[in-house]
Amino acid sequence: MTSALVPGSFDPPTKGHLDVIERCAAIFETVLVAVVRNPSKDPLFSAEERIELLKECCANWPNVEIGSFDGLLVDYARQTRSDVIVKGLRAITDFDYELQMSQMNRHLSGIVTMFIATKPEYGYLSSSLIKQVAGLGGSVDSLIPAPVLDALKARVHDD
Repeated sequence: MTSALVPGSFDPPTKGHLDVIERCAAIFETVLVAVVRNPSKDPLFSAEERIELLKECCANWPNVEIGSFDGLLVDYARQTRSDVIVKGLRAITDFDYELQMSQMNRHLSGIVTMFIATKPEYGYLSSSLIKQVAGLGGSVDSLIPAPVLDALKARVHDD
């Protein structure tokens, strides 16, 4: 396997996300980080903004590319000729959901999903929690990369 697909909403990207991406970059020849364009969600950042943030955050890894998709993940995986889907797991609740998704993706396309357990210091971290804490004036400085922090502060203070 040489090409990994790391999908997610990344709204916003966290240090937990970057940890998973960095570990994939050390294992796989090519890593495609794919921002999900989910019309049923109301994201804080547009897909284009999330793509730009990820490009800036992942600039040090030459084998990491950033893209986006809507529709079925397996269709995007086929289109990009990805060998494996990689998902980060924080807790057993993530595993329950992601296991079902991986089994459905395998059923639909035959593609394998690999799970990477998050580092303990990021186990509680989620984009939703970051947005909630920042929106209420709490500090998230140590939980997200600097470019994301700047964008988040600008977005939260604009509202």
